[in-house]
Amino acid sequence: MGYFNQTLRGVSWIGVLRVVSRILVTGRLAILARIFAPSEFGAFAIATLVLAFFEVVTETGINVYLVQEKKHISKYLNEAWLVSMIRGTVIGILIFLSAKPVSMFFNSPNAYTLILLTAVIPFIKGFINPSIVLFQKDLKFQSEFVFRSIILLFESIAMVTIALVTKSVSSMIWGFIFSALVEVVLSFIYVRPWPRASFQYTTVKDIFTRGKWVTLFGIFAYLAKEGDNAVVGKIINSAALGIYQMGYKISTLVITEITEVASKVTFPIFVRLCDDPRRLFAAYFKSTGVIIFATICIGIPLILFTKPIVLIALGDKWLAVVPVVKILTVYGIIRAISGYAATLFLAVQKQNYAAFMTITRFFGLAIVVVPLTYRYGIIGTGYSALISVAVELPVVLYFLYKIFHDKQTLQKG
Repeated sequence: MGYFNQTLRGVSWIGVLRVVSRILVTGRLAILARIFAPSEFGAFAIATLVLAFFEVVTETGINVYLVQEKKHISKYLNEAWLVSMIRGTVIGILIFLSAKPVSMFFNSPNAYTLILLTAVIPFIKGFINPSIVLFQKDLKFQSEFVFRSIILLFESIAMVTIALVTKSVSSMIWGFIFSALVEVVLSFIYVRPWPRASFQYTTVKDIFTRGKWVTLFGIFAYLAKEGDNAVVGKIINSAALGIYQMGYKISTLVITEITEVASKVTFPIFVRLCDDPRRLFAAYFKSTGVIIFATICIGIPLILFTKPIVLIALGDKWLAVVPVVKILTVYGIIRAISGYAATLFLAVQKQNYAAFMTITRFFGLAIVVVPLTYRYGIIGTGYSALISVAVELPVVLYFLYKIFHDKQTLQKG
């Protein structure tokens, strides 16, 4: 089967998975938004910020490494599992230790218990069988659809059920804990081979050496993505953070999903096309064209009909998100287009390019987010996010030119 047909099949399965996941996430979000107030969502957002931060700063790049590797992953499986377990334990400890200072920093006592509870999630996920990367590496997207759908279904049912019974915002964290347990169990039932904990110094060193740029990429991607949330929570309050985050989810929910689907499918295909610049060039720009068309088609109605969408999805107590959604939808369109380039950079083992583009976006955000938030509130925060992607775009275009120019030069030589 040719790469076009494989891509089409992959996009179909991952696309269906994303549709199913968005339906479930949107449905549970609509229910939870009617149970909890913006301030409670803000406390939950603080807890998830902490989890995401420590996941990013300890990222080893193992999954990227395994997909990039031309050999079978069994050679690296045991070490990958050991590193994953150690990483999950370390993240759990760091989250536990940070709970008090973080809740004090954001002046949100309600976040303290949620942060402590969040520490359980990475510890459990550290035991997931790393062989699940074979879904992507071997283009087994139908299998991944079944695997992920089951996990997400259990997560949503657990989250909503606990919320309806307890009326506690901690129900959302418990939903994530339950889904982590389900994923660990399914990863050993559904996927082979099984790992065993072992340590080979040369293999671990190889993983970390290649993964250092992935780690840096992840850190600055996190800072660029979550820096505005941290500023809103600190400068304004947790209620404003809840509103801003809800606006972000609405505006970027479908748009970013398009990029996620394309990235998931095309990454292993780009890896296989690395030695054929012409086919790689054609594959990248055709898929980018589809992303541009799809994001604009979705973004324009979202900008034009923001208020009725918010009223239908969330209710009138969330109308404050309307102007934020309009701004962040434009952000989401640009980000979907520029962010997709990172898939190509990682595929051709230019992790440093992916890192530099996110560093640029972070500094673009860092320079303007505080003054704009002080002056215009969450509207100013939204504009700062938009400025950050506008600054990143020229850097992305330069790296794309450099990759294809260098590859064509080498081929001719």
